[in-house]
Amino acid sequence: MAGLVGTRAAERAVEGAGDGAAARLPLLDVLRGVAILGTLMSNVWIFAGPGAEWGVLGGNAATSAGGGASSLAGVAETAFRFLANGKFLSMLTLLFGVGLAIQFRSAARRGLPWPGRYKWRALFLFAEGTVHFVLVFAWDVLMGYAVVALLVAWLLTRSARAQRVTWIVMGGLHLTAMTLFTAALLVASGGGTGAGTGGGAGGAPGAEAVALYAEGGYGEQIAFRLSHAVLLRAEPVFSFGLLVFMFLLGVRLFRAGAFQNDAAGRRIRRRLAGWGLGLGLPLNTLALLGGSDFFFLDRYGAAPVLAIGYVGLIGMAMDRLRHPGPPASAVTSALASVGRTALSCYVLQNVLAMLACYGIGLGLASRWADSGPWWVLGLWAAICLVLVAGANLWLRRFAHGPLESVQRRLLRR
Repeated sequence: MAGLVGTRAAERAVEGAGDGAAARLPLLDVLRGVAILGTLMSNVWIFAGPGAEWGVLGGNAATSAGGGASSLAGVAETAFRFLANGKFLSMLTLLFGVGLAIQFRSAARRGLPWPGRYKWRALFLFAEGTVHFVLVFAWDVLMGYAVVALLVAWLLTRSARAQRVTWIVMGGLHLTAMTLFTAALLVASGGGTGAGTGGGAGGAPGAEAVALYAEGGYGEQIAFRLSHAVLLRAEPVFSFGLLVFMFLLGVRLFRAGAFQNDAAGRRIRRRLAGWGLGLGLPLNTLALLGGSDFFFLDRYGAAPVLAIGYVGLIGMAMDRLRHPGPPASAVTSALASVGRTALSCYVLQNVLAMLACYGIGLGLASRWADSGPWWVLGLWAAICLVLVAGANLWLRRFAHGPLESVQRRLLRR
């Protein structure tokens, strides 16, 4: 990956644009919007699966429930999961790193201390993620992002060499850990492969957990998350190296000008697309064919590579749409609106999915459990439409999303 961003280019800050312009680079808004809607492509299967959040530990968020792979429903579900699983979460992580780089540059230009007030921004994110975890969604990403943001914010005050070494070491440690986890699964299964498209390390969720999300009360679900918080908060712990790696990659790409509308930016985006898709598609296909034993290498190893390709591909598409017609302009505007209200949309999409799927709401997960994947795909599309429409309407009157406004007001900025 180091070859994509030359050493000298990676260390120079982007010049020529004000801080506000940098924060509102059109490509970044679109990428954030795609990442938010894409993250729901993975999370919607968690809400819709048996045992919901707890069922993830048994693999219900990654194994096919849509019939045989040869059926139309099975092919559609497999393709949907293949495109989404881990990819958009990695993209979102990279973009958080970009946002951190923007904040760092803004502080430097104003002569403000660093991390200074940024630590309060990270602590607010952690508190927000904690509330989100307790009340809405056990697999929240905000808490992990907040911890990594504090570490990377401190790293940005270190030398370029220290940042580069940390980036390489964290990536290497993470890849080693995922390889060992995969080896352990292969040994445990006797060298065979799982039948799904990737799964967890456990078995099917227990009947008690299935009943809890299908029929249990809201208070019972909150109590369940709290009592099982250690296991439900495991993902950001064992993927910590990946989070740091992707944050620092976002910093490096931003400093190299990867998101600027100039020749250098377009060149970097072409390289990201070429390398990311060229390596990511074969790696993800092999992981898919390997089955559930390759879950860790699939979601946390191959998926980030393809996510980098997604960033480059979307960037190239935006380069070609510098003067889009009405249809293309409507799409980019819709995605940018979601991107500008990313934090609010991330929380809202999980609230809507919870109310649609769990017994405390419409209970669709148990009611349509044997109906195949089409209703899940439809639910994803419906929530996306709500987010796009809501973000557009909100931004007509307000400059920032609801949660973004609360954050700015509390931090007085």
